[in-house]
Amino acid sequence: MGLLDIHGLSTRLASEAGWVHALDDLSLAIEKGQTFALVGESGCGKSMTALSIARLLPDSGAIVAGQVRLSDGSANTDMLRISETAMRSLRGKRISMIFQEPGTSLNPVMTVGDQLTEMICLHTGASKAQALQEAEDWLAHVGIPEPKKRLQQFPFEMSGGQKQRVMIAMALCVKPDLLIADEPTTALDVSIQAQVLELLKTLQREQGMAMLLITHDLAIVKQMADTVGLMYAGQLVEKASTAEFFANPRHPYAHALVKSLPSQAQRGQALYALEGRVPSLVNPQPGCRFAARCMHVQENCTQSTPGLFMATASHEVRCFYHADLSFQKPASVNANVRDASTFGSLSKVVLQTVSLSVAYPEKGGLLRKHFKPVLNKLDVTLLQGRTVALVGESGSGKTTAARALLGLLGSNAKVQGDVLMEGRPLRQWPERGPQGWRSKIQFVFQDPFASLNPRHRIAEILEEPLLSLRPDLDAAARKARVLRVIEQVSMLDEVLTRFPHEFSGGQRQRIAIARALVSEPKILICDEPTSALDVSVQAQILNLLKRLQNETGVAMLFITHNLAVVQYLADEVVVLRHGDVVERGSAELLFANPQHAYTRQLINAAPVL
Repeated sequence: MGLLDIHGLSTRLASEAGWVHALDDLSLAIEKGQTFALVGESGCGKSMTALSIARLLPDSGAIVAGQVRLSDGSANTDMLRISETAMRSLRGKRISMIFQEPGTSLNPVMTVGDQLTEMICLHTGASKAQALQEAEDWLAHVGIPEPKKRLQQFPFEMSGGQKQRVMIAMALCVKPDLLIADEPTTALDVSIQAQVLELLKTLQREQGMAMLLITHDLAIVKQMADTVGLMYAGQLVEKASTAEFFANPRHPYAHALVKSLPSQAQRGQALYALEGRVPSLVNPQPGCRFAARCMHVQENCTQSTPGLFMATASHEVRCFYHADLSFQKPASVNANVRDASTFGSLSKVVLQTVSLSVAYPEKGGLLRKHFKPVLNKLDVTLLQGRTVALVGESGSGKTTAARALLGLLGSNAKVQGDVLMEGRPLRQWPERGPQGWRSKIQFVFQDPFASLNPRHRIAEILEEPLLSLRPDLDAAARKARVLRVIEQVSMLDEVLTRFPHEFSGGQRQRIAIARALVSEPKILICDEPTSALDVSVQAQILNLLKRLQNETGVAMLFITHNLAVVQYLADEVVVLRHGDVVERGSAELLFANPQHAYTRQLINAAPVL
């Protein structure tokens, strides 16, 4: 028996349409000092598994069957059978959790130091002074600069990546037996991610900590996990040792995910994109839940429900035909894609930054204002139909550069240098109207749900930029433009009457891209547009961006910490560190032969398959 042993776990959620079968008959075990990785798309049941284990389900949820046993060596406890008071004593001490969204997990009215010391004092019995020193040490462990100063700050004074590191420190400071990590490194850049993952490995070696790792990053899974469990539509569809899972994926869904990953070898080709979405789990019908998206589906698949078959002694798979499948990529996958270099050879310069510098005020004396530079003399040239990627750690100036281009910095920021569009400074262009620069430069944000007005229908969301930026267009022209752009992002016009909450993450990102394209921009600035997406959805969005660039000639400034995406998508790469450009060059040459030590550090830190 492992440290954690789950058998036959089934969870239901009440909805207006009926019971949602969020988890069906889930069984898995995690040994002491081992890592079990759960992978799969959004809506497959990964986070619901974590919430069920910790008994943190919403009011509409209920565990209807199964056992969740936690062992302490001499005895084991079924956590579904103990009181809530007893469960609270296990949470935080023996079981810690890292959630995907740190902003909603940290108390906004308590300093970071108070939150950490409260956790340490409560679960270890340390004195306030000891806890304060331990809190500072843990912040240093997870890579937060000036940890003593950060203890006095509130969460809103930190970036998303810094808040995530605080959450990781809070989860680890009590040295739990089991860590449930739900997308723990999504908001982190590659170097901090590598540092945090190494810290987790060290704790596992030293303390024998077991870990349930929930992530959509298969490269991290390969680096960290001992066992992989693939979930689809509330069921475990494949379970194997990590080495066997990546060497020989058995389920069609597993193969599709692995094929969806971007790489430099696929430049100029479309990524394998798994179309469709996870089916509704309201009173699911008999049959394989993946059948509607499977390229190997047989009649039997839609009529009978497959169980978990033993493919080998250490490999289970939920597929009737797992031994007979021949995995071939569909011949049509490369359709409608051509290498952007052909377009780029004829392209013109559409945007340039000339010694663009940004500094923010710091606290100083009464009569003097001190400025801290965050971006130093950035020179970037965007060509029609080409993509420039900005990479670097959190705090390197990437997002500041994007916001400076759009004039979105606060009035306190000190901005120097110039931004030229088609050779003319932006200040010489009108801001709005048919020739206004704001309609020519558009932004795609990291979180589409936060950037879409939840009270507006999609038609209103798409028409709004035209009302603001293109007052010369009448109602008929605006409607035609909205219909055209929703078609461009491969969605049906029926979506126009719906609200943002009715869509999946990938669909919302398509809508966000449509909103950016509706004013017919020449420049698209994309700030981490795929970091929160599953690999299959990421492939769809990257294919979409590449196709739209080929069709419209839009130039892209792409900000990301995913170097595999950079290798696949970018023509030129600019590496920023502390606001300075330390290296630039074509994507192929820069990754093949990086010249600067910092660039080599970033590339070496990125997990690879």
